[in-house]
Amino acid sequence: MSTLLEQLKTMTVVVADTGDFHAIEKFRPRDATTNPSLITAAAQMPEYAAVVDEALRFARGSAGQDASVAAVVSQAIDRLAVEFGLRILKIIPGRVSTEVDARLSFDTQATIDKAHALIAQYAAAGVSKERVLIKIAATWEGVRAAEALEREGIHCNLTLLFGMHQAIACAEAKVTLISPFVGRILDWYKKHTGRDAYAPAEDPGVVSVTAIYNYYKKYGHKTEVMGASFRNVGEITELAGCDLLTIAPSLLAELEAAQGELPRRLDAARATHMDVAKIEMNEAVFRAMHEQDAMARDKLAEGIDGFTKALVALEKLLEVRLGALGA
Repeated sequence: MSTLLEQLKTMTVVVADTGDFHAIEKFRPRDATTNPSLITAAAQMPEYAAVVDEALRFARGSAGQDASVAAVVSQAIDRLAVEFGLRILKIIPGRVSTEVDARLSFDTQATIDKAHALIAQYAAAGVSKERVLIKIAATWEGVRAAEALEREGIHCNLTLLFGMHQAIACAEAKVTLISPFVGRILDWYKKHTGRDAYAPAEDPGVVSVTAIYNYYKKYGHKTEVMGASFRNVGEITELAGCDLLTIAPSLLAELEAAQGELPRRLDAARATHMDVAKIEMNEAVFRAMHEQDAMARDKLAEGIDGFTKALVALEKLLEVRLGALGA
C-alpha cells in the first residue's frame, strides 16, 4: 500500500513549509514557502553561512560606500529572502513564496513597492515572476496591495489568514493564493476553551479551512486555498483534497512513514451543490467582521508581531555578521 504522503500528492499539491534546502531536496514538493521566522532560523545554521554572507556582500555593494549599517542590513534582509528563494527554485519545479516585511502590513503602497523590489531581484537573477508568490499579511491594506500587484501580473500569497472575511476579500481581489493557518486557529481555541484536544474533523482550524474551500468552490472563485501551520497529521489528512497544503518537514516525514487508506475530504464538485450563504464584502463589512471575530483579530495581530520580532532578530544577526565580514 502507498504511503499517506504519496496518496495526498494525488489529490493535493504538497508544499514544503521550510527554508531548509536539505528537507526540500528530500521530500521534493512542487512548491515551497518561507516566512521571516523560518528564514531567521535558517540564517543561524552553520550550513547556510555562505548564503548569509553572499546576501550581505550583495547589499553592501548595492547600498553604496556611504550607506549606514542599517541601510545595508535592510537591503540584506530582502536579498537573503531572495537568495533562499533562488536556491529553493533550483530544487523544486514550481513556485516559491517570498514574504514582504511584516512591518508594512498596514501600508498598501509600501507593500507594493517592496513587492516590486523583490520581483526585480528575482528578474535580475533570471527568474520569471510566474515562479514567485509575494507573501503579504491578509490585512485590508494587504489585500488592496495584492489586488494592485495581481493586475500587474505579480502573483500573491495572502498569509496570516484566520477568518472568512479575509478569505472572501482575497478572492474578490483575485489573489492567486491564500494561506489559512490551521494550527494557529487550533492554538487559540485550546487556550480560550480549556480543551486539550479536538478530533481532526472537529478541529477549529480544519473546520475554518473547509468552510473557506467550500465557499470558494461554490461561488467559482479562482483563488487557491493552501492550508498552513499544521500541528498534527490528523489536521492534514482531514483536509485531503484541498488545493494545496504547506507542510513542515517533520510532518512530511510522518506522512511518508505512515500507510493506510486516505480518503478525499474536500471536493470541488461536491461543494458546488452545497447551501452556502454569500457574503457581500467591502471595507466596512471586512472591518466589522474582523472586530467581531476575536480569534482572527488576536491571531492576525500576534502573527504580525511574531514575524516582526523575527525580522528584528535577523537584523541584529546581520549587523554582527556584517561587522565580521570586514572591508
